[in-house]
Amino acid sequence: MIYVTKIYMPDREKFKSYIDGIYESGWLTNNGPLVQELEKKLEDFLGVKNLLCLSSGTDALQFAYRLLEVEDKEVITTPFSFVSTVSAIAAERLTPVFADIDKDTYNMDPKNIERLINDKTCAIAPCHVFGNACEIDEIDAIAKKHDLKVIYDASHAFDVEYKGKHILGYGDMSIISFHATKMFHTVEGGAIVIKDDALYEKAKVVRNYGIDAPDSVSMLGVNSKLNEVGAAMGLCMLEEEDIIHKERKKSHEFYTRKLREFVQLQEKNPSADQSYSYFPVVFDDENEMDQVRTALFEKGVAARQYFKPSLDTLPYVNCSEVMENSRDIASRILVIPMHSGVEPMVAETIIDTLSNMRTYEQAS
Repeated sequence: MIYVTKIYMPDREKFKSYIDGIYESGWLTNNGPLVQELEKKLEDFLGVKNLLCLSSGTDALQFAYRLLEVEDKEVITTPFSFVSTVSAIAAERLTPVFADIDKDTYNMDPKNIERLINDKTCAIAPCHVFGNACEIDEIDAIAKKHDLKVIYDASHAFDVEYKGKHILGYGDMSIISFHATKMFHTVEGGAIVIKDDALYEKAKVVRNYGIDAPDSVSMLGVNSKLNEVGAAMGLCMLEEEDIIHKERKKSHEFYTRKLREFVQLQEKNPSADQSYSYFPVVFDDENEMDQVRTALFEKGVAARQYFKPSLDTLPYVNCSEVMENSRDIASRILVIPMHSGVEPMVAETIIDTLSNMRTYEQAS
């Protein structure tokens, strides 16, 4: 079975050389030299400062809210994202409040944000869905007007710049996932980029149990460290990032040419790079989506409904307003694989299935 994502494995000998070094040093964790090297190289590669590697992207989200040190507050976020965007808020005993999405970009619509702000609101937490940049300027202007923090979920946006600057450089904090399925990965892992220097210094202490010096614990902390083996993988991946990017770009451009007349494609932000992390397609209705998904599955392709369910339907959130756009897109979307050379077969299956269905409907 071919899945939406495929783990990229870098050069084995290069990875082995890092592992040999780990054996020689005996240093596996606790802010080892490879973690420090990876953080510095990522800052240089991405053009950002104050990047801190953590144990996962989800942990990076929780870490961001933990740094705010707020209780019984609300965070305005998107209903259309991976579940961790919201679970991280709930896990830190904050209340997610949803602003519905734009049906073309699939990102939180800035027009839906301001009416949700009240005395309990502490932050806005948009997601660059499938790596498509949010309306950053509008969101940041709203946050500044109301003195709110902005925490961007950039889990899919490793390859994206917005107005000539890497997307992780925006907001008060931005997080990214380095999970094995991502374009850049450390097997498991993630990172947070923090604008404020003082908060960044605090974050380094919080990441290590709140220990600020030998025999000294200055604050409440957690264990959220990336290990040396994961950092070794990341250093290898970084050297091959250009190869990965070029391969996925070709697949993305192929799908765009073949499918744009048959399905709805995500409308990209014109001020940002095109991300090649995922390729979502949206059909006219749920029945079309289901027929295509079945046809692909019969050929060994497990296309997925990212992101379903719409997060306003989760059992541990209390959402009084139906997120109509999010629920609608979630019911009609499929994400298809961009790897393994299956793109021609996938495109042909989608086109044939839709053509046959639509011809039958017209004849009826």
